[in-house]
Amino acid sequence: MHAFSTRQACPFLIAEFAEPQNMLSWSLTRPGFVVARSVVWLEVRDGDLPLEVDPVELLHTRMDIAGHSEAVHLMTSRSLAHYDLASATAGAITSSCLATVGLSNAGRVGEPFDGTARLGTINLLVHVGASLSEAARLEALSIATEARTAAIMDLGLTRNGRVVTGTGTDCIVVASPRLCPELPFAGLHTDVGVSLGRAVYDAVMKGGMRWVAEWHGKISRAL
Repeated sequence: MHAFSTRQACPFLIAEFAEPQNMLSWSLTRPGFVVARSVVWLEVRDGDLPLEVDPVELLHTRMDIAGHSEAVHLMTSRSLAHYDLASATAGAITSSCLATVGLSNAGRVGEPFDGTARLGTINLLVHVGASLSEAARLEALSIATEARTAAIMDLGLTRNGRVVTGTGTDCIVVASPRLCPELPFAGLHTDVGVSLGRAVYDAVMKGGMRWVAEWHGKISRAL
């Protein structure tokens, strides 16, 4: 059972909570520490974002018109008909992850990208079933990033002969309840770290395998 409900309203994917949650992300339009009841994906096509279009302005405008201005916003060219959910429990903590996984512009961290690939990205909402301090939310975001990277590397896709680690436009949102007391830590060996790490890994792996299966025959393992 996930802490949020999920529905599609083309071109949006909406994850909504019963109560406002503490959230942390690097969303284009609502980054940092915010309070929100929903996270909303906007599906775009390559043609929606020519060089002269400001993606931040586009995202703001589309979300405002649709009534999602208070949500945390994500944007992807991945078809929102394809999303994956996973949950995991460690001790008393259950975490859930909603993932959309596109790997068209996947690359390896620390290496330049030639910009020739189509748009494609990994966007994640990770919910932790425990209240987290600001420091713990930062730690949770780090672990979610590590789990995403582990899943992508385990897919074995390569670019220029090296295993890719993510895409150039990934975004992750970590959400947790607004309750007291807050857990001060969310390290790799805590129940928070174990549950969210497993949920993220499983959701990204499922989404990545789905993407590879769709493109079978169109791509090799080398991007």
